[in-house]
Amino acid sequence: MKSEDKITELKGIGEKSANLFHKLNIDTLDDLLHYFPRDYETFLPPVKAGSAKAGEVCTLRLKLREAPALRRVRGLTILTMRAQDDTGCVNLTFFNMPYLKNTLKSGSCYLFRAQLQERGNGRYMEQPRIYKEEEYRLLTEGIQPRYALTKGITNQGIVRAVRQALQLCVLPEDPLPEDIRIRYGLAGYREAFFQIHFPETQEKLIGARKRFAFDEFLTFILLLRRSREASESVRSHFPMIETADTARLMEKLPYRLTNAQLRAWEEIRQDLSGENCMNRLVQGDVGSGKTVVALLGLLMCVSNGYQGAMMAPTEVLARQHYDTFCAFTEQYGLPFRPVLLTGSMKAQEKRDAYARIASGEANLVLGTHAVIQEKVKFCRLALVITDEQHRFGVRQRQNLAEKGEAPHVLVMSATPIPRTLAIILYGDLHVSVIDELPGDRLPIKNCVVGTAYRSTAYKFIAAQVKEGRQAYVVCPMVEEGEMEGLENVTDYADKLRAALPPDVQVAHLHGKMRPAEKNRVMEAFAAKNIDVLVSTTVIEVGINVPNATVMMVENAERFGLAQLHQLRGRIGRGAYQGYCIFVSGMERPDIMERLQILNRSNDGFRIADEDLRLRGPGELFGVRQSGALSFQVGDIYQDADMLKCAVECADDILKEDSGLESEKYRALRNYFEKGARNMVDFRNL
Repeated sequence: MKSEDKITELKGIGEKSANLFHKLNIDTLDDLLHYFPRDYETFLPPVKAGSAKAGEVCTLRLKLREAPALRRVRGLTILTMRAQDDTGCVNLTFFNMPYLKNTLKSGSCYLFRAQLQERGNGRYMEQPRIYKEEEYRLLTEGIQPRYALTKGITNQGIVRAVRQALQLCVLPEDPLPEDIRIRYGLAGYREAFFQIHFPETQEKLIGARKRFAFDEFLTFILLLRRSREASESVRSHFPMIETADTARLMEKLPYRLTNAQLRAWEEIRQDLSGENCMNRLVQGDVGSGKTVVALLGLLMCVSNGYQGAMMAPTEVLARQHYDTFCAFTEQYGLPFRPVLLTGSMKAQEKRDAYARIASGEANLVLGTHAVIQEKVKFCRLALVITDEQHRFGVRQRQNLAEKGEAPHVLVMSATPIPRTLAIILYGDLHVSVIDELPGDRLPIKNCVVGTAYRSTAYKFIAAQVKEGRQAYVVCPMVEEGEMEGLENVTDYADKLRAALPPDVQVAHLHGKMRPAEKNRVMEAFAAKNIDVLVSTTVIEVGINVPNATVMMVENAERFGLAQLHQLRGRIGRGAYQGYCIFVSGMERPDIMERLQILNRSNDGFRIADEDLRLRGPGELFGVRQSGALSFQVGDIYQDADMLKCAVECADDILKEDSGLESEKYRALRNYFEKGARNMVDFRNL
């Protein structure tokens, strides 16, 4: 079999199964082999209840002391029972699994696996997995991969498919020449695939991960180098002069711009007035006032008779930008003629927007990816702004820029990245940093707690809702079964409905929902029709609700510090005090100390530097940093040294063969061209 063959070539995968795999962006054998585990588990022999450590996932062989008790709370079925061995007793709780009442028998022994937790003098497990003795014995024989799942596909189903593919598929030639592999101590291509899916040892897993992270970084850096070469010294077709509009607006604003905002605006103003096209990043912490700086740039653009466009990663955020610009236009008499363009608009609404853009009647376009669709024709597009730049590929930025004749490009990001890494990652851009918050922002009040604090946190959330405020609860998983010991959005929303007063409206949100449904939920939350929103990190950049005052993050130890900081930026955006509760499922001293950095500081750049200092290669996939340039394997904090090696390697390769045209780099060229496409299509680069 070839890597480009459909997965239906594998035994046991028909059209129905293929449709399920398609939901995971797996259509070919190559897609399947690149669908790496999101985590790994080592199944140790069962331990005694009395010696097991609270906060850790473990397996206990327990005898049920009594028949399971079933009760229902607001549509949630809760099954509870007590089990024990000769060293102690553990309370077991199962949610929405009523059939276990007839399956589990009092007096019988079972293997239960979950995170062991403590409350007061008692120990308990929630939603433990139940194993048969022989089944569990087989799992103890190696390191077991755990994949991100979707409904209808089990972890074992993916394992079987990957094993088949590795046995039958002929992989492409290794893209890295042997001398590069030896120089950087990298595993071979085929060996890396085997070891990342089914590692024989921890050392071989680390080696496989290093190989694929290096490949990702190298591809990305080569793409940046090509983008920079194409954009450097491009003459501007849209000469601008500073008009009185920007100065008048700054005088009329009810607040004074911070020194950092003024510095960034001056750099943008000089770029727009210069002979060459602007290609600039504005990097600013959450709430630092990047939108006002962008507005000034767009105001200078339209005041010179040109069009501007601003693209946001979600429809809700695009609409909020549109509302903001409309309000500014009316309040301050600005010359904007804005139009909104999103994918969910009706066909006639889109046609009307296209006509206004093409004729020049609309001089400002605010929207989502719909802005770069082929049907959108601009009249005199001179300035392009992308909000939350890490959510758009380099190629997507270029697609928007190509809508005009080499327009100025400004990208914005609230992801705090250490400057040493920003120079590498944003190598095709000049960087402006807004490292100062407006003086009227109330600092977030933070606390880092264990799972025993949950009931207190629920009471606090209920009290905030009673005062008219709203809350977010973030979980690392979408649905039950993705990873043991971690909270998931689907079940947690049910548990929260049962724990909070009946009049508190709870809803859930995650990335697997249809776009229209996600927009409906976010808009309902923004309209205060939802009190508590249980979500994955999909809310990281997609919504602005000034009324939200509480952010509770479950399994906070599973996230990078910079991403946790980005998440808490969703609260405290209005006049009310914001509170962030980081709940750690593991209370090891090193984990709690790392999270305490968030308790001590609200400065995103300082937190990013601390994250870079503390993270180490031994963490593997344990901490997810999806907020900052989400490579599939590589992590810019954990793998900072490898990123620098990839930069060195890319520069050496381009010096030797700038077009990758020699036989030595033929396989790398093929891999690079495919990788560049994948970064746009499937990853948040």
